[in-house]
Amino acid sequence: MAAPLELWERPHAQEMVMIAGWEQWADAGSISSALPYYIIEQTEARKIGEIGRDGYYLFQIPGTHHLLRPVVKLDEGLVRSMSAPKNEFYYADRGNVGLLIFAGDEPHMNEDAYMDAILDAAEQLNVRRIISLGGVYGSMPYDKERSVSCSYSLAHMQPEMENYAVRFSNYEGGTTISTFLVHKAGQRGMEALAFHGFVPAYDFGQSSYAAQGLRIENDYKAWYDLVRRMNHMLGIGVDVSHLREQADELVSTMENQIDEMMRETPQLNVRAYLAEIGKEFTERPFMPLDDVWAEGLGDIFGDLED
Repeated sequence: MAAPLELWERPHAQEMVMIAGWEQWADAGSISSALPYYIIEQTEARKIGEIGRDGYYLFQIPGTHHLLRPVVKLDEGLVRSMSAPKNEFYYADRGNVGLLIFAGDEPHMNEDAYMDAILDAAEQLNVRRIISLGGVYGSMPYDKERSVSCSYSLAHMQPEMENYAVRFSNYEGGTTISTFLVHKAGQRGMEALAFHGFVPAYDFGQSSYAAQGLRIENDYKAWYDLVRRMNHMLGIGVDVSHLREQADELVSTMENQIDEMMRETPQLNVRAYLAEIGKEFTERPFMPLDDVWAEGLGDIFGDLED
């Protein structure tokens, strides 16, 4: 039997919105698994509920060893810790907006009951809109704004989504849990959308160094681009200044890694490979009007100080 939903606090706000992410299949750049926790930390959100793990997770699949099992930590034979799936709800007041954040582990089974529990919580707390997060790897410039694909639950949402510099996919294939949430929300008549950020990944050939060195674990640039969109859409006011610094540092780190690869493996023609990717890439910058004004005023005051 699937574990029940438990909410020990039911906050009220003039408007309630929700962000959801998971340890999941589509988690390039840790967009789905780590970005929600970053927002939890930045907003000082408090835990208000959870979904129990019973009924959703397998211990093993025959023929596998470490794939699904909990991870144990021993100290001279003493069991110090044992990992376990978590499915937790956090809440933060953001002025007139209440922000509900769900951070979980993608279930192995009973996915309908699992998603019903998440959406039941959203309905009980009067959530107006849900954004679920995912990440996919692709060949794109590391120094450009990340591409973001969007799926949505109700047809009337599309004109609004066009304002967020997203692309609408015609993909057919295995679903992500982020899109599964959107589907289930639509069946209930709830507004939900999935943002999937595209994270740079490059295949230069058979070099294991090249593949490992340019696969971004935490894509702070994708995080920055997504949080800016969520700030404007949901009005949650998450500070992005630190994320912007981390995004700039990430670009610099990539530059250094590419320079090192050019020195050590010139036969890969890394610069030529990246140049071809750049030619085929069309950047879709998200620049809402208030950001344009803020940037313009910053330039003016900067000139006055000079």
